[in-house]
Amino acid sequence: MRIKKSSKVITSDIVLIGAGIMSATLGVLLKKLNPSFTISIFERLDRVTAESSDAWNNAGTGHSAFCELNYTPENEDGSIEISKAIKIAESFEVSKEFWSYLVENEVIESPDSFIRHIPHMSFVWGNENVKYLKNRFDALTRHHLFYGMEYSDKNAEITNWIPLVMDGRDPKEKVAATRMELGTDVNFGALTRSMFDYLEKQDGVTLNLNHEVEDFERGKNGSWTIEVKNRDSKETSFVRSQFVFIGAGGGSLPLLEKSGIPEAKGFGGFPVSGQWLVCTKPEIIEKHQAKVYGKAAVGSPPMSVPHLDTRVIDGKKALLFGPYAGFSTKFLKNGSYLDLPLSIKFNNIKPMLAAGIHNIPLTKYLIDQVRQSPEDRIAALNDYVPGARIEDWELEKAGQRVQVIKKDKDEGGVLEFGTEMVTAADGSLAALLGASPGASTSVSIMIDLIHRCFKDQAQSQDWQNKFKTLIPSFGKSLAKDADLAAKTREKTTEVLRLKGSYLKEDIAV
Repeated sequence: MRIKKSSKVITSDIVLIGAGIMSATLGVLLKKLNPSFTISIFERLDRVTAESSDAWNNAGTGHSAFCELNYTPENEDGSIEISKAIKIAESFEVSKEFWSYLVENEVIESPDSFIRHIPHMSFVWGNENVKYLKNRFDALTRHHLFYGMEYSDKNAEITNWIPLVMDGRDPKEKVAATRMELGTDVNFGALTRSMFDYLEKQDGVTLNLNHEVEDFERGKNGSWTIEVKNRDSKETSFVRSQFVFIGAGGGSLPLLEKSGIPEAKGFGGFPVSGQWLVCTKPEIIEKHQAKVYGKAAVGSPPMSVPHLDTRVIDGKKALLFGPYAGFSTKFLKNGSYLDLPLSIKFNNIKPMLAAGIHNIPLTKYLIDQVRQSPEDRIAALNDYVPGARIEDWELEKAGQRVQVIKKDKDEGGVLEFGTEMVTAADGSLAALLGASPGASTSVSIMIDLIHRCFKDQAQSQDWQNKFKTLIPSFGKSLAKDADLAAKTREKTTEVLRLKGSYLKEDIAV
């Protein structure tokens, strides 16, 4: 990297690349842990949360494993694997703890701006699926994080829960549903904007929009020099920093590759685009009040789990159904069609080819999705909204996701449906790859990052005490301590103004 004498060079303790939920969360955590930190944030677009964190682009809106069936796979013996669901449910509770701290300390003005109560439901039909859902319910409700979940295979009761889904359905069809009153709807765009508003007011923090990171160079002392281009003025400047976080959503992989760290070798990405059907008829929107997740069709990937979502976006209630997957070589919604081909390097071509060979059904699924007609999409919607009419729904483009491809000793390369944190050995650089359930578990992910990259400080008594202030359950397990989990939920329910309180003794098990 060649730096001209006339070039602008600044120094910052922390560099955050990407202005989404991950950078916002990490920025606030680090500023609370050490108020003297200087932080420079770079976002290639002209506003924060323009990509995956935007409310219309983010499919999760509160992943807590209450209703997402892909987090509870069925084993060959018919038992249900719930370990991933427990981990996600616990992480979401940690997120709520941190958000409660932000509300109590007026970092966020009102919880109503980003989080609301909404029941989380799973809905299935057919004998085998009903049997699976009952087994899932039995397995989950043996764990305290899922106390309060209800199960029903009675049409009248399910109709009372979700009339839009049941009206017009064949009464002889065998159906079942679970319901978790403790569910939420989270507008991660609004939450992220509130955190960046706070960060911008802090000494030593600069938010640079329309600035694109072009390259990295590692110094002999372990520090980084980052080349940044102002997309408006075309001016190039340089930033020197001891720590860099790449939280650029789908754009993280190309930047990680540019860093040249050995830990990045072998990682690839598979981009998947998404679309929603958005209801345009107010009376239909008002008839539904739940997040309803179904079971993915046989042979389709976990990310294709259909769901009928009540959402509140910018204070207005909305109803979305999807996602309908698609394929684009872009890594970002506002990216380039060259993103995928340019990401293929000598060190990752083998894992990417191997993952491609092992995921031919996924390729076929995406081709079928791309070829869908409006009538095909409405037919899928009719499984959840019987009698749905094409004129009452509009197709909207959602965000772009990049699924992680990584080296595997046995398979050569595997496609991961989750998030992956990649860190340099010395902790000077970290990148977050992948997608769901990222945003909902952002606080746990960033706490883990801090312990990896700021090892000495994180273990200091000062930071340990601050962690416990930010997240009262820090150092303890909500998944193992039922009493602590109940007290934590009661507190966050009150602070975040969420309906419902679930204490162990309140539930008839």
